[in-house]
Amino acid sequence: MAYRARAAAAARSRRIGLLGGSFNPAHHAHRAISLAAIRALQLDEVWWLVSPGNPLKAKAGDMAPFAARMASARAMAKRARIRPTAIERRLGTRYTVDTLRKLTLRYPDKRFIWLMGGDNLDQFHRWRDWRTIARTVPIAVIARPGYDRRAHASPAMGWLRRFVRPAGQAKRWTEWRLPALVRLRFRPDPTSASAIRAADPVWHRRNSSSHV
Repeated sequence: MAYRARAAAAARSRRIGLLGGSFNPAHHAHRAISLAAIRALQLDEVWWLVSPGNPLKAKAGDMAPFAARMASARAMAKRARIRPTAIERRLGTRYTVDTLRKLTLRYPDKRFIWLMGGDNLDQFHRWRDWRTIARTVPIAVIARPGYDRRAHASPAMGWLRRFVRPAGQAKRWTEWRLPALVRLRFRPDPTSASAIRAADPVWHRRNSSSHV
């Protein structure tokens, strides 16, 4: 009886994928994996959490102003079920574990799943309280060329491996007991933010906005 009640509540909740990042700038690969995740996980929306600053990225000089990064995310998300948001800045959170804690409290009517690339899984063990993150929301890992082997052998994956769910069950993620991780494969988009910055170091001057 309790299981059916939980399943019914989950069915009524909006299903939201969370993709965090610097979006420095946002690009076609961000859009492609978001649209693919919407299909694979049957999401209502993907929220792009445009970070005020990434604690694991030391080269702060490479980081464009927040307004420019947000403007690039809005431009890339047009006409899609993707919502760029400055909620981390509004919540005053710097670490994912704190963001998730506040989001789940603020939006009890929504079900969240964390989206990350294989490159992030490779360094997931360096994130603050990463096991707590895995116990807070399900995680969907999108494979990235060149990172599969490293991600599979990462310290975090050594702990998470026992919680991996079959990709064929991805649409049922709201029913999973946590921790839970699913690995998804889509046609890769080779676009990278670092390549965009190298080709156009002043891209942010054309993407600035005073309104965020």
